[in-house]
Amino acid sequence: MSVVAELSHATARGPSSSKGRDDRAAWVFLLPWTLGLVGITLGPMAVSLYLSFTDYSLLQAGSWVGLENYLRLFEDARLLNSLKVTFTYVLVGTPLQLAAALGIALLLDRGLKGVGLYRSIFYLPSLLGASVAVAILWRQLFGSQGLVNQVLALVGITGPGWISDPSTALWTIILLHVWTFGAPMIIFLAGLRQIPTMYYEAAQMDGASAFRQFRSITLPLLSPIIFFNLVLGIIGAFQSFTQAFIVSGGSGGPADSTMFYTLYLYQQGFTRFDMGYASAMAWLLLVIIAGFTAVNFVASKKWVFYDD
Repeated sequence: MSVVAELSHATARGPSSSKGRDDRAAWVFLLPWTLGLVGITLGPMAVSLYLSFTDYSLLQAGSWVGLENYLRLFEDARLLNSLKVTFTYVLVGTPLQLAAALGIALLLDRGLKGVGLYRSIFYLPSLLGASVAVAILWRQLFGSQGLVNQVLALVGITGPGWISDPSTALWTIILLHVWTFGAPMIIFLAGLRQIPTMYYEAAQMDGASAFRQFRSITLPLLSPIIFFNLVLGIIGAFQSFTQAFIVSGGSGGPADSTMFYTLYLYQQGFTRFDMGYASAMAWLLLVIIAGFTAVNFVASKKWVFYDD
């Protein structure tokens, strides 16, 4: 009986001991990610929140100023202009990029030969779009003596200095943003492949046109993918920096026409060394992005269709 009791005790203890070892192993594997989360994300966020209440530069110790930096935000004319520029970039560039991505995805979904090659070619700009090299190339293309004006000159048109003209400078960067539609295109293409063909077959039997099928079948069933790309696109657009910095030479362009919010934040923190004010700007940007995301989630209840 004692042997049976010992075996029963060992059996009862076994799963618990194994679970304990599994838990420890899980924490060991999670440790690098946890250290990164605390040391690279949460730690700097906490420090920046504290610095936003101080008058701090990178060259000397800071002093507590309370809400002074946040009050300055609403009195800074250049900051308000940077918000206007950034909102234009986000509200115009993001929908155009998603429309281009969806349009190309619809073409590739028709079963073209060599679709893998086309998909790679269209995705390539997304890999390079935020790089310094592409931004420099874009600056050369749209310069006063750039390739775009050289092509226009062949048909007798004298093109403006697209980047040096305040009325066109921002639109050249928006065009660059639209050009990098590869990532949402791939996601749209995957979503289109998941729509059952029986819906289209039934619609064709009922005499529905291609546009009616797109409006009544494709868009509703693809709405979760559209919503996903929209949220990520808006967040990414608000964080755009490299394009504006390189194309404008870091100055914000003519008449601050390409002074993105992130570029102005960079100037305050790393050019003027007003790190306290830059930290307050960063937290304002966080609030703005969170607000846009919340509005999208609330509005999604009206137009996003989930097939349960």
